Amino acid sequence: MNKFHGTGVAMVTPFDQDGSIDFQGLKKLINFQIDGGVDYLVSLGTTGESATLTKEEKKSVWKFTAEIINGRVPLIAGLGGNNTREVVEGLKQFDPNGYDAILSVSPFYNKPTQEGIYQHYKVLAQESPLPLFIYNVPGRTGSNVAAETTIRLANECKNIIGVKEASGNIEQFYAILRNKPKEFLCISGDDALTLPLIAMGGNGIISVAGNAIPRLFSNMVRLCLKGDFKQAAPLNLRLTKFISLLFEEGNPGGVKSALQHLGICTDHLRLPLYPVGQTTSLAIKKELENLV
Repeated sequence: MNKFHGTGVAMVTPFDQDGSIDFQGLKKLINFQIDGGVDYLVSLGTTGESATLTKEEKKSVWKFTAEIINGRVPLIAGLGGNNTREVVEGLKQFDPNGYDAILSVSPFYNKPTQEGIYQHYKVLAQESPLPLFIYNVPGRTGSNVAAETTIRLANECKNIIGVKEASGNIEQFYAILRNKPKEFLCISGDDALTLPLIAMGGNGIISVAGNAIPRLFSNMVRLCLKGDFKQAAPLNLRLTKFISLLFEEGNPGGVKSALQHLGICTDHLRLPLYPVGQTTSLAIKKELENLV
C-alpha cells in the first residue's frame, strides 16, 4: 500500500494536430515524470481525456505506457463509467500486466443514489483484477460519493483500497479519515488542497499540475509527508498561482499549454475540449518560467 503514498500524476494524453495519439509525446511525458521523482503514475484518468478515446485506443495507450514505464514506478489505470455492465466488461478485457491498481470514477450524469453508488463499486470490486480506488469528483460527475458510502465500501469490499477525494469538502475528508479502516488510503484529488489534506492525515495527491512541475510538486509533497510544513508551506505558496492558472479555462487545457511551453507535447485536445486562449497561455508560460 505504501507504493501509493506521495505524488501520483494523472497524465494527459498527447495528441498530434490531426487528433491522433502522439505516442512519442507520451513517452517524453512519462520519462519527464519519472526523472522528476514522482512516486507513481495514472494512465487515462479523466485528465487523460479518456472519454474521447475509443476502446482500441485505450488498449494501445495502456500497453504502450506499461512498456515505457517498465516497472520503474507503480502504475494505475483509469477505468470507469456510468454503465456498470460496460465498466465490468472493460475490467474483464483489461490487461493488468504492468499495472498495480484501477482508479474508477464515480458514475456520472445518471446521478445515482448512495445505494446505487455503493452497489456499483461493490460489483466493480468483485470483478476487478487489481485493487480498486474510488474516485469522487462531484464537479465532473454531478453527484457526490458521501463519506458514509466511502466508509461502507472500505469496510465491506477488501479489494477497494482507497479513495481519490476531489470534492473540495474538508469536512467530508475529515469524516473519511475519522472512520476509515487503518490501511485505507485517502488521496487528494485537488492540487490546491494537497498541503492541508496531508496535514489532516491524507496519504498524498493524484495531481494534474505534476504533469508540468513533477520535481517541485513531489518535493513539496515529500516535505508534507515528513511533517516538515515549515519548509513545505513557502514552496506550496509558490505553486498556488500556477495551479490556479492551469484550471482557469478548464482541465487539461491549461496543463497541456504548460507542457507545450516545456517542449514535452503539443496543446492539442479532442473536441469538445479546446485549447486555452493566448492570454491564459502566456500567463501560464510566465508563471512556469518563475518556477523552473
